[in-house]
Amino acid sequence: MTDRESIHQLQRWVVKVGSALLTNDGKGLHVKAITDLAEQIAFLRDKGIEVVLVSSGSVAAGVTQLGMRTRPVKVNELQAAAAVGQASLVRQYEEAFQPYRINIAQVLLTHSDIANRERYLNARSTLTKLLELDVLTVVNENDTVATDEICFGDNDSLGALVANLVEADLLVILTDQNGLYTADPRSNPNAKLLTSGDASDESLMSLASGGSKLGRGGMVTKLTAAQKASRSGASTIIANGREPQVLERLFGGEVLGTLLTARDRMASRKQWMAGQMKISGTLMVDEGAARVLREQGKSLLPIGVTAIEGAFKRGELVSCVDPAGKEVARGLVNYHAQEASKIIGRPSEQITALLGYGGADEIVHRDNMVVLK
Repeated sequence: MTDRESIHQLQRWVVKVGSALLTNDGKGLHVKAITDLAEQIAFLRDKGIEVVLVSSGSVAAGVTQLGMRTRPVKVNELQAAAAVGQASLVRQYEEAFQPYRINIAQVLLTHSDIANRERYLNARSTLTKLLELDVLTVVNENDTVATDEICFGDNDSLGALVANLVEADLLVILTDQNGLYTADPRSNPNAKLLTSGDASDESLMSLASGGSKLGRGGMVTKLTAAQKASRSGASTIIANGREPQVLERLFGGEVLGTLLTARDRMASRKQWMAGQMKISGTLMVDEGAARVLREQGKSLLPIGVTAIEGAFKRGELVSCVDPAGKEVARGLVNYHAQEASKIIGRPSEQITALLGYGGADEIVHRDNMVVLK
């Protein structure tokens, strides 16, 4: 369990910085903010901290460079803005880190890079090697090729998945907000900042509010990111990136922002399954099966499935949903959709007779499943 006094002992940090901080609220790249960020990351590295930087800002930078008044909606316009803005963003990072003799690398990811297990492992291997080489990696979503179907949707989620990939100890989300409040401070003068909480506490979602005009992520996405990061044992701090020397002060144990503590660490394979946004199908399960999955973590048998959705194939990732529509678990399915439709609701000993050949007793085995708390 992480507390403020022990933060300096956490050796691997993922720092995610939002677009509002990097683009001076839409007035082009904020050179001083990037320079200050580089100075703080150099400080952390001098203290022995490994840092991976997840940076927003390519689209927002491109929007201002192209003279667009608002963030575009069409995918091709977003991609064009990202292509223009990304070049400027990386060039500015290179210049900012040059005085500290820090080499930087750029890694652009799409959701398909994470959804495919082999590419997931390749991405993890690359990021790990860059850390070993003492290179500062700047990660961003590959907005120039991403579409609505494969994009992460926000760089908060990307930050969490990178934390999973590199098995970080801490995810720091720098934003233009002070952290999580008990109410919206813009409309409620009695709102109080929550300085700490549990990353898995679902009740915190009711406190979240919307996002900025340039970015895609509001407080909801930051809390979701904290939940995802906690699966690999990383705690999360949501803090105001406009606070002077915020990273240095967090390193020193100062109470800034909201610290969301991680409880348990999942196995790497299950982190991958839990972190996927692209699901190939859905298995609707009855109350009994949902209870067994939640409380005992057992395999899902065909008899507990009431209906299926999607044209999934054997080995693809499916979601298990209870009668109330809440996702209970997700896992790699042992049968393709046509086979599954023939055996759901039936005892496992009837599988051979129903299909004309033998197969696994489980429709999703517990070793290939992650239960979502």
